[in-house]
Amino acid sequence: MPDQEVYANAFFHRPQIRQGPDVPYKNEAGSNPVLRGVALAAVSKIISSSTLIQSVFWRLNGFDKLKDTKHLDEYEIRLDPTVVPRSLTAGDPTPSLTELPPPRPRASNTNYYTCADYHELYKSGKVTPSDVIESLLPLIRRDTQPAGPYSVAFIDSKVDLVRAAAKASTERYRAGNPLSVLDGVPLAVKDEVDLKGYKKTLGSKLDFTDKEDRTAWCVQKWQEAGAVIIGKTNMHEVGLDTSNNNQTWGTPLNPHNNGYYTGGSSGGSGFVVAAGICPVALGVDGGGSIRLPSAFCGIYGLKTTHGRISARVGKDWVDSVVVQGPMACSIDDLALGYRVMAQPDPGAMRSSGFPNSLVKEPPSPANGKKYLGIDRSWVNRSDKVVLDMFNAAVDAYVKSHGYEVVDIKIPYIPQGQKAHALTILSESRSQITPQKITKLSWHNQLLLNVAGSHATAQDLIYSQKLRNLLMCHLAWLFHEYPGMMILTPTTPCAGWKIGKPSDVTSGYGVSDGDMSLRTMEYVYLANFTGNPAITCPMGYTEENVPVGLMAMGDWGSEEHLIAFGKEGESFLAGGGGIQRPKDEKMWIDVLAGKKSEE
Repeated sequence: MPDQEVYANAFFHRPQIRQGPDVPYKNEAGSNPVLRGVALAAVSKIISSSTLIQSVFWRLNGFDKLKDTKHLDEYEIRLDPTVVPRSLTAGDPTPSLTELPPPRPRASNTNYYTCADYHELYKSGKVTPSDVIESLLPLIRRDTQPAGPYSVAFIDSKVDLVRAAAKASTERYRAGNPLSVLDGVPLAVKDEVDLKGYKKTLGSKLDFTDKEDRTAWCVQKWQEAGAVIIGKTNMHEVGLDTSNNNQTWGTPLNPHNNGYYTGGSSGGSGFVVAAGICPVALGVDGGGSIRLPSAFCGIYGLKTTHGRISARVGKDWVDSVVVQGPMACSIDDLALGYRVMAQPDPGAMRSSGFPNSLVKEPPSPANGKKYLGIDRSWVNRSDKVVLDMFNAAVDAYVKSHGYEVVDIKIPYIPQGQKAHALTILSESRSQITPQKITKLSWHNQLLLNVAGSHATAQDLIYSQKLRNLLMCHLAWLFHEYPGMMILTPTTPCAGWKIGKPSDVTSGYGVSDGDMSLRTMEYVYLANFTGNPAITCPMGYTEENVPVGLMAMGDWGSEEHLIAFGKEGESFLAGGGGIQRPKDEKMWIDVLAGKKSEE
């Protein structure tokens, strides 16, 4: 078993290996009313007008009780969960983009096209990147009359920039010099990310555009690999909920079942992958918003160790709860997207310390053993349809791939979720002035006025002590069981059903705090503690709603998580890869015009 010295040499800023207190799991069900339409607007106005009423709701939701959590005085505060793995291959030559493991083509015509399918067609000359872009633009543009049928998934597409990138890629293929397998492949990025030539609205009426008009490092890496960024995707307004119900830009509906949300806040990116528009898209994970749309839309999603260090060129962020990560239609495409985008940024202090993500072979699990850690009290809160799929997936991993199941306990999980919400909302509120709050949706006005405006310094400090407690306990678990994957469903429920049609069309929106908390119950922890996590499809309900399986790994274990996803690829989604939507209207066959020529 690795000792403290080994871990100290393997990481920068790794938490102390320290078992947390043994406390019984207790999660009291929420009791917040669902507000919609005029009632939501009225309640939001009333609450925003009175700090006294706001403070009452703050206490009713128990935020003021966090500081009374036992054992917190035994821990220091931890504001930043970033843990930097030291490179195990320092001094080795860095593989080039063309040396990366190539993705596999789709297994059958019921699967999604992968980056390999685009690449092979481009190399054959049967289709060019410009051909693909010209077929996509009419479908995704907002600035045409009528707007494209899939434009609700996009905030904007700069036609001149998109066409120029596609033209350059076409010329490279004609010259026989593609930059990588990503060259010419259409990709999309969430509107929370800086992209030169585009505004950044965070899915709102506000303008958060970078004054220097720069491109985020991770997107720049994709562009350098030849990818064609076709636009910025829709998101839940300022990233503060999990449905992607957006009254300003429209609400993308789940391609697998239009009666359900795509999930948020990266719902636009989840939609474009699930609908076949792009094989890979970028999300930004403030609390699970890569993994929630990935699970709801039946695709893969990866949250990385890196934190927000690659958000802008040459600039580190203080914000400690947001991370870029890819979503993809196949595990190979997920791995490719991650390895290209996660290259260390030499201009950013923390990013420059990470190992290079351009790897040829994933490392072997520690000691040759493979563990699945399951906190049964936590997992058993899932709905029966989800729990049945989860147990079947666990059995398959044990029988087919030699995993050993370990029963674990993680203390203060419900309190940790509340501390995570307090942290995110306090940070968000610090960046949005009262005047700007009035321009947000009624739901977000309510959320920021109540949960974002009343945390005291003491509340925030104790929330960060709880973060440290959880991180120390996770470090202890990974010390006891090296290479362990902590397994949960991605969400305890199978999707988020749209309550009423007017919820997405009325202009008022809806506020369902209890459902927001429920969908975040499993995904929040990795964000709060900085651990990487992967979401993989594990099945579909009778209503054809996808359900996700999530594995959270040790800091720096992205390659192990990708290997875990690849192991489960065949049996978690019925064999042969994940399935595209059954409704042909919700599936864009981008390469349809060339199939008959093959």
